[in-house]
Amino acid sequence: MKRKLMLLMTCLMIGIGLVNAQISKVTGNVTSEEDGLPVVGASVLVKGTTVGTVTDIDGNFTLTNVPSSAGTLVISFIGMQSQEVKIKSNVNVVLKSDAEQLDEVMVVAYGTAKKSSFTGSAGTMNADKIATRSVSNITNAMSGQVAGVQMTSDNGQPGEAAKIRIRGIGSMSSSNDPLYVVDGVPYDGNISSINPSDIESLTVLKDAAANAIYGARGANGVVLITTKSGQNGEARVTFDAKWGSNSRAVPNYDVISSPGEYYETMYKALYNSKVYNGASAAEAYAYANKTLFDAKNGGLGYQVYTVPQGENLIGTNFRLNPNATLGYSDGTYYYTPDDWYDEIFGSSFRQEYNASVSGKSDKISYYASAGYLNDTGLIQNSAFKRYTGRGKVDYQAKKWLKIGTNLAYTYSDSQAPDNQTADDWSSSANLFYIVNSIAPIYPMYVRNADGSIKIDPNTGHRVYDAGSSTNFKRPSFTGNAARDIELNKYHTYTDAFTGKWYANIMPLEGLTLTANIATTLENTRSNNLYSTFGSASSTDGDVYVESTRSFGVNTQYLASYVHTFNHVHNFDIMVGYEQYRLKEQVLYGENTNLYDPNIGELGNAVGTDKKTVNSYTDNYMTEGILSRIQYNYDGKYFLSASYRRDASSRFAPENRWGNFGSVGGAWLMTKEKFLEDVKWLDMLKFKASWGVQGNDHLLITVNGQAVNNWYAYKDQYNVSFSNGQYSTTLAYKGNKDLTWETSYSFNTGFDFELFGNRLNGTVEYFSRKTKDLLYNQPIPITSGINTGYIPTNIGSISNKGVELDLTGVIFRNKEFEWTANLNLTHYKNKITELSPELEAAGGQKGSYYIYRIGGSLYESYIKEYAGVDPETGLAMYYVDPDNGDYTTTTNYSEAKQADQGDLLPKVYGGFGTSLNYKGLDFSIQLSYQLGGRYYDGTYQSFMHNGGSGMQGYNWSTDIRNAWTPENRYTDVPRLSASDDCYQLDSSRYLVSSNYLSLNNITLGYTLPKSWTQKLQIRTLRVYVSADNVALLTARKGLDPRQDFGLGSSTYGSGAATSSAYSAMRTITGGINLTF
Repeated sequence: MKRKLMLLMTCLMIGIGLVNAQISKVTGNVTSEEDGLPVVGASVLVKGTTVGTVTDIDGNFTLTNVPSSAGTLVISFIGMQSQEVKIKSNVNVVLKSDAEQLDEVMVVAYGTAKKSSFTGSAGTMNADKIATRSVSNITNAMSGQVAGVQMTSDNGQPGEAAKIRIRGIGSMSSSNDPLYVVDGVPYDGNISSINPSDIESLTVLKDAAANAIYGARGANGVVLITTKSGQNGEARVTFDAKWGSNSRAVPNYDVISSPGEYYETMYKALYNSKVYNGASAAEAYAYANKTLFDAKNGGLGYQVYTVPQGENLIGTNFRLNPNATLGYSDGTYYYTPDDWYDEIFGSSFRQEYNASVSGKSDKISYYASAGYLNDTGLIQNSAFKRYTGRGKVDYQAKKWLKIGTNLAYTYSDSQAPDNQTADDWSSSANLFYIVNSIAPIYPMYVRNADGSIKIDPNTGHRVYDAGSSTNFKRPSFTGNAARDIELNKYHTYTDAFTGKWYANIMPLEGLTLTANIATTLENTRSNNLYSTFGSASSTDGDVYVESTRSFGVNTQYLASYVHTFNHVHNFDIMVGYEQYRLKEQVLYGENTNLYDPNIGELGNAVGTDKKTVNSYTDNYMTEGILSRIQYNYDGKYFLSASYRRDASSRFAPENRWGNFGSVGGAWLMTKEKFLEDVKWLDMLKFKASWGVQGNDHLLITVNGQAVNNWYAYKDQYNVSFSNGQYSTTLAYKGNKDLTWETSYSFNTGFDFELFGNRLNGTVEYFSRKTKDLLYNQPIPITSGINTGYIPTNIGSISNKGVELDLTGVIFRNKEFEWTANLNLTHYKNKITELSPELEAAGGQKGSYYIYRIGGSLYESYIKEYAGVDPETGLAMYYVDPDNGDYTTTTNYSEAKQADQGDLLPKVYGGFGTSLNYKGLDFSIQLSYQLGGRYYDGTYQSFMHNGGSGMQGYNWSTDIRNAWTPENRYTDVPRLSASDDCYQLDSSRYLVSSNYLSLNNITLGYTLPKSWTQKLQIRTLRVYVSADNVALLTARKGLDPRQDFGLGSSTYGSGAATSSAYSAMRTITGGINLTF
């Protein structure tokens, strides 16, 4: 009997073994316990092997090469509890949510941290959000995405970065830019060199507990950019292609578009200039008829209507002669107006391709990508072309040794025409300024007598009307920017290499020694050719060449120790040393007289009168020791502290070192017994932090541009040589006592998750006070210093406010999910201290701004408009409202400047929603700001009176409501060419800066796997996306996103809306494949 039983058991075991040996293919499905939805991208790994895969969009997986000896599958997904299940031919797995794992995905300074243990303030933007945006620079995708982040962009040129401000403005003369950190290493390269497709996440560190450990460079916040890595499972291949078009997103103001109406309006201005000053109607008509076309005496210069002989263009009823026909010939040329806007701004093509290969096993993780972008701009010869490549490998060489590298190379060609920014207001080379402002009566081209556009026989190009190219002369807008944009050539070629190498050594359990070495190398060459057939005709062409080499090396040596005592006392201790060195070398030259008009090289320029060549080298260095300790008791109570001692080469040796640090704490309240029974409350954490940070980034103005001041403590000289003698001239007065600008930050708030994680959010209060401001203090020439200012540490500024960030699931079932998000920020910027001299004088008073105690850095200081005198139609101003004198005057010079208050918005943020249904996805994202004001200098120029050098400028349609004896009660002063109006800045032009911006709409569809699996395609998604779709503001044409609102008719916000390269709307369609 025993023998039979043993034989039976042996046969049974052999049979089981044979069955197991046959299981070479395993299929299954992974779903979430929380909502029953498929878990997409879950890792499925055969335990003890490297055999694995990931689930598809329906949560399904297939393993075709399971070893016969294997017995267990390990299924894992971020944010869910891993499971081990026995292998069989078909496996269905339900994963449970794991809040502890969700914590682990948060990227923070020098590593990662669990969300529940993080005592600081941070906001994130993940790859899914980034992927919806068609941007060439990642900064342009951040608008409205992260609470506390405020953005402006006054240059829509492809590839240009937006300006980012985190929780206010803390400096007067120093940079307010945040520190960018890429994969743990500070980055000083061009952000446009980073392909957004390579970015896994973007984290903004906002308070001292989060970023004080960065010391010298973290005072304005830190933006952590984490690039993609390989994920568990088999290799994944992705390909994404986008095709689309760019067009102007913000239209021009409501201006007069009819040539006839423009002539009528100008005629009224000339007529009124006489009648309002006592002339008879007959005299006024005669003057208007005589002057209308006389460019030398206040007229327009051009006649583009043909009228019967003996008749006037404009009648005594101020209407266009009904017998007038558009188009006029003087026998040599034919004159007809062109629509400059339509001629210049059309649609341009955009294309982008990205491919990647990635994977991960127990030993190695790898990611490799390549990308190409061709982003053409709004105007001719404006574009940004980029080629990118990245390779990233992490290798577990030994149990105690992990090494890795992350290498990236970018080649770009930026075609960015000169003079297309707000700094180029009124420049005849600024095409945006010209097109936005020119009257609708002027031709853009020279035409032959038969009406055909004239062609230059030497070049084959159309001949542009430069305002003096025919028998007529323009009184303004001389030259032709459209011509120059076509004929001039601008290229900036950049080779950018970034490399990071690291080694992690773990000699003891819990102890990790890390060495990081990172380099950033950028070689840039700019070639600008100014055509002899255009703006450089007087010098027979001009060429400018500049070569810049920037090389930065960052080294980090870190030691961290993690240990738990008695199962409840958890310590994480880190100490380290970091050094950063930067060298910038610049060589440039310029010359005229081009032998070949099409070659933009110095060797082709043979002029002698204006030859220029120069070179210089700048060096910068910081170094510091750093430490951090983090403690938590049983995952319930958390404490953190950091300390950093930094030195900066910008300061004299005796003032180089500064001490910075932070302390923070958090309480995970939902782990307390008194909240155990509150079922709708999944997580509630209270946190608070305080810290000190430094800023050494003092700026200096050179040729109108704010640039780095690398040697702030040194006197700097210009050197010249004449008559055998060397001489020096003081160019910059340094200050050896100069030292760190220091910010003291406090943050407190709550993080929460409610209703089964369906509503998550953060509410925080923050306060940042910046002392010992790095400030270029004006000084009188009588001081003996002829530079006009000296750098000093003086004064203080505070930024206090609140933030709210919410994300929620409105509805969710197995087939449909609807989510929404909202964030808002309110803060108050206030100057709390100035120098005793300035305080005694009531503050520093500029031509349009004032720095005073209690005011903000964006306090307007201009004359206060009091409306229109109903009797005369003249503009009225209050005489001295700051001192209580509210009497009015029509004499602009009698009125005194007055404090118009803070222009910064009271609230800003963003909101959006997304829907997913059976493979169909739709999302929309908006940003907004409320409660601020904006000085609209463009509208001011459109409300001129027809005189004071404004002849030929267009008018706003609001000029139709100008005062007349029959229209006495209006807010628009009378129209008279003899009245002053040019650059008479006043509160009349302060307008609401409220806006609602529709940043992105995306619609996509992921094809069912049953359609794609036969082609070996894991997922296939097609989509359309629109960026910068629409903007709602107080006035058509106004874009408050360009500036914080402070300015005048010629500076700041007043110049931005008319002269800055306009924002672009991008509409793309694309396909995304994953194999």
